[in-house]
Amino acid sequence: MSIEPLAIGITLRQLLMSLGEPLAELQCAPAGLEAQVSGVSLADPEEPPGARTGDLVLALGVRGRAALPVLRAAGRDGATAVAVKREPGVRTTLLREAAEEAGVALLSVRPEARWGQLDALARAALGSVQPARPGEGLEEGDLFALAQTTAVLTGGIVSIEDTANRILAYSRSADSDELDDLRRLTILGWQGPEPYLAQLRAWGVFQQLRASDAVVAIDARPELGLRRRLAVGIRSGERQLGTIWVQEGSQPLAERADQALLGAARVAALHLVRPRREPSADLRLTQALLTGLLDGATGPQSLAGHLRLDPGSPAAVLGFALPGSLDPARAEAVGLVSVHTAARHRGAVVTTIGDRVYVLLPELARGIAPAALRGWAQEITDAARHHLAAPLRGAVGRVVPALAEAAGSRQEADRVLDAMAEGRVAAEVAALPEVLAEVLLGETLALLADNPAVRDPRLVELANAQPQLATSVLAWLDAFGDVRAAAQQLHIHPNTLRYRVRRAEQVSGVDLSRPEQRLLAMLQLRL
Repeated sequence: MSIEPLAIGITLRQLLMSLGEPLAELQCAPAGLEAQVSGVSLADPEEPPGARTGDLVLALGVRGRAALPVLRAAGRDGATAVAVKREPGVRTTLLREAAEEAGVALLSVRPEARWGQLDALARAALGSVQPARPGEGLEEGDLFALAQTTAVLTGGIVSIEDTANRILAYSRSADSDELDDLRRLTILGWQGPEPYLAQLRAWGVFQQLRASDAVVAIDARPELGLRRRLAVGIRSGERQLGTIWVQEGSQPLAERADQALLGAARVAALHLVRPRREPSADLRLTQALLTGLLDGATGPQSLAGHLRLDPGSPAAVLGFALPGSLDPARAEAVGLVSVHTAARHRGAVVTTIGDRVYVLLPELARGIAPAALRGWAQEITDAARHHLAAPLRGAVGRVVPALAEAAGSRQEADRVLDAMAEGRVAAEVAALPEVLAEVLLGETLALLADNPAVRDPRLVELANAQPQLATSVLAWLDAFGDVRAAAQQLHIHPNTLRYRVRRAEQVSGVDLSRPEQRLLAMLQLRL
């Protein structure tokens, strides 16, 4: 083993932010994400093991079970983490269990990645640690996007300010005539004008914002050139980080503007609370850990430690599918979901996997009614229908007793979304118990589609050669043999339908008087 210690240490969290999820994925972190990494070691199978305390060990030339001795040796030597290349198609459960037993973090590295690249990135991260300076690192683009999303949901004109009333971000306004004097002067000067700020102080607005996280309403004052507005403090615990203001334009604010504003404040806090920890990198790490949890690739400890969650509390997953693949529409949908769920549940975490948006709801109250979660999902799809170019479809996963079972809740939501995508579920929002028959039917048909050997060749021939007869038979079967009802659905005369059913039996040789044959025909003709 080749050892090259580095003098400066960083946390495992900082290392993961520097490496990025596409290169290395965290599988477990028994000591948490604040564990210190102080060096890089190269574990060569031709050399004896020997890492130093705090090392990141790169397991060269071994994969799968062959990496077990490296993990155990790293644990004995006090290393912080071991990076192992994954084997395509092989689960990492065995390695994860061994890493947890050894007390070291396990990083799963993509097979195509070069060890030299990972080594260089890790050393660069270790060598570039600098003392934190307040106020650095904030990415304005994230806050401007949040301001625009909040404007859409509230129907107002939004600005986000720090505790000194300096502008951090604001929403676009199509009509400058909608801006009142306070809003216009604040944007022009990038800070609230003192005469107006003094008036707000006299009305007790800032005192209310400092005292709680409740939304504060300020009535219109036409004589002062002020329109009605709402304000909410951006808080981290007892500490105020800033304020979000929503000014009413030519139209009244939305009915639930205060709820949307509360959610926006909680999302904004994520950007402001860690000014030097690279908010975008921190958010990417959160999403990577959440994706691993929902995929079942990682345990709950890493995400729970990162976000300070109780892994033993109930949790649930909401899933949303966005039609189409337009990046702007997708970004707007993620922003809308983030704001709405943050308003309803302070600990909500949002990520995207493929063409779906997932919300993890951790630390739910024990005994929470599933209907409440369904209501939250319905609020989101209602808002999307009114504010987005493309609608959202939503699914509610079951409430699970602990964070470790969140992947099961996500799987339930996915089963419902799959059925929606296939056109079997018409509802905009659904939970599995509500549409279980439609979901199971779709999954059964998928099994038939993947196994041609279990199909009746006579029905295959009928569907291919005589599709009109096949459609008529299926309609008749769906109507339980009620010829008039089936004929009405097909817009044909009942006698025509009777003829088609008899003709289908003659052409195919299928005897529809047998219940087993009718059941098989109902399933197979749906393919």
